[in-house]
Amino acid sequence: MFAMDRDYSATLQFLFTQLPMYQRVGAAAYKANLDNTLALDAHYGHPHRYFRSVHVAGTNGKGSTSHMLAAVLQRAGYCVGLYTSPHLRDFRERIRVNGEMISEADVVRFVADGRPLFERLRPSFFEMTVAMAFSYFAQQHVDVAVVEVGLGGRLDSTNIIEPEVAVVTNIALDHMALLGGTVQRIAAEKAGIFKQGVPAVLGQDQPPTNAVFEAAAQQVGAPLIKAWQRYAPIDVDTIPHPDGLQRVSVRCAGGQVKTYSLDLMGQYQRLNLPGVLCAIDALRERGFSIADGHIELGMSAVQVSTGLMGRWQRLGSRPDIFCDIGHNADGIAQVVRQIKAQRYARLHFVLGVAGDKDVEPMLALLPTQARYYFVQAGIPRALDAERLMQLAQRYGLSGELCGPVAEGLARARAQSAPDDLIVVGGSAFVVAEVV
Repeated sequence: MFAMDRDYSATLQFLFTQLPMYQRVGAAAYKANLDNTLALDAHYGHPHRYFRSVHVAGTNGKGSTSHMLAAVLQRAGYCVGLYTSPHLRDFRERIRVNGEMISEADVVRFVADGRPLFERLRPSFFEMTVAMAFSYFAQQHVDVAVVEVGLGGRLDSTNIIEPEVAVVTNIALDHMALLGGTVQRIAAEKAGIFKQGVPAVLGQDQPPTNAVFEAAAQQVGAPLIKAWQRYAPIDVDTIPHPDGLQRVSVRCAGGQVKTYSLDLMGQYQRLNLPGVLCAIDALRERGFSIADGHIELGMSAVQVSTGLMGRWQRLGSRPDIFCDIGHNADGIAQVVRQIKAQRYARLHFVLGVAGDKDVEPMLALLPTQARYYFVQAGIPRALDAERLMQLAQRYGLSGELCGPVAEGLARARAQSAPDDLIVVGGSAFVVAEVV
């Protein structure tokens, strides 16, 4: 069925071209059942049963939440697996143990050894990657794995685990063709990760969907924890600190204010922090030894501990250049909020989006005073840059057609003064080409 020698580049070529990959082709790669996942899990001896786990779902914020939890658990002395998606630069970013990516040799070995099974099942890219991650975590004898849902929850390939705690970060309109056209229907899909007796943490107070999660938790017998009732988020301290960390505060249920120093930038991290803290509380109640000092150290070194990229990440100075993977209306709203907190003379925005996104609600939120550089990431899913520019003009967004992401960033640099601000975003695929 396919030819592949035992080297990494050939293995990646197989993964990216032979297995349907949502990151590249979109909905055609989505499997609306767990049949292949269960078959792969059985073939590899149910590896997820050999480690404890934390399950994280949501529309936005689940990546940051997963990495923060992994960093804290590492600081607490646990051997921690971390499964996330999509990757930005290297496929191996998806599968880490204590922050270290799976080796190229292990990727090659897994794919080569599984060749007969893959030929028979024809799994999707994501189905195979989950099987690879769980098998690798079992082989590495991890104590606990933080597992990020890929898409939705109920039918996601990760949803075979029995976690110690499940976390849902937030709900926004995204992937509507697959998950449903309302936030309530999307919430119902996310709530599919709730399990009997497993604490379920709801990270953000969103009245349109709270009742959906309450009903889902009651139906399966999952204790529901509303994070904002224990740790109410307070706005971020936007004053620059010499250590490069941002201070994020929460008001505890008893009235006490706790402040944490985060190396993850972006004011939106204040929305993720309460859910992380509640998940840690649940893990402590289930026997995990996590001291307050572990939380503080973990939060201050998430990027170093886990390799997270693309969350209001600084790429350069004079002019300041930041990138962010916000890729739907809710994510763009947070990026715009962050831009408003910056000091700059002129704003330049290198913008590209995926073609299967609901683009116009995103465009309606973007600042009209910026100069835009319309780009197209090098994947089949990317929206044509010229079409993006035409849509953007309807919302008063003006600029120039650039095509490739690198060209857009180069033009933005060339036309910027030292006190200007350049933002690169609109899609994780765009950010992947600049980090």
